[in-house]
Amino acid sequence: MMLNYVEPVYRPPSEANSLIFQVTVGCSFNQCSFCDMYRNKEYAERSWDEIKAEIDLMAKQLPDTTRIFLADGDALNLSTDYMIQILEYLYKNFLKLERVSCYAMPMNLLKKTSEELKKMNMAGLNMLYLGIESGSDIILKKITKGATSETIIRSCRKAIETGFTLSCIIILGLGGKTYTKDHVNGTAHVINESSPHYLGALTLILETGVKEEFLTKFGETFYPINDDEALIELHDLVQQIDVKEKMVF
Repeated sequence: MMLNYVEPVYRPPSEANSLIFQVTVGCSFNQCSFCDMYRNKEYAERSWDEIKAEIDLMAKQLPDTTRIFLADGDALNLSTDYMIQILEYLYKNFLKLERVSCYAMPMNLLKKTSEELKKMNMAGLNMLYLGIESGSDIILKKITKGATSETIIRSCRKAIETGFTLSCIIILGLGGKTYTKDHVNGTAHVINESSPHYLGALTLILETGVKEEFLTKFGETFYPINDDEALIELHDLVQQIDVKEKMVF
């Protein structure tokens, strides 16, 4: 018996050596115009019987596991009680387990109370990965992110205040040539106000499945930046970053 993944399964680069349990399938929002990761999946939560059986199996096969990532894109959408049930069973069966992590969306963090988040953190959910994408409200609206710069800042602060290690991602070129300055300035502001523990930068690549939707929702002609311009965006962003706490970039 193997893990019953609903493919494809994604994880952050830093979770390359982690054991992955797919506790949710897909993404409950699934409207970000640049993202094709879960377009072919209908959002669903895996049953306890399924998850428990897979934990039992892998605890026998990989008892020395130290890191676990909970997929898919929306594990934090689970009810607090259900997440804690999963976490407690993981730590009960993987005695060397040091870290459990998952993706988080601003809306996930804001709809849960601080007390709920603290309970999940105390139960062993240590690290969250959140996509800032851009700090420009113009761009966030064009890409149908479902968040504003203000809600992203609030969600990041809430995650940190409730005990989580927070790793954030931004996407170079997301505003094209037209909004490159707005993208850099807004993103620097969000980063400075959020002070995540880790920050990574990706470059926009529009896959075939979402390219037409992205260009349509953008609402005007999109002029992609080239590699040199992406480096300029990155340089200008770094120049403006002035976080309150230590951040690994």
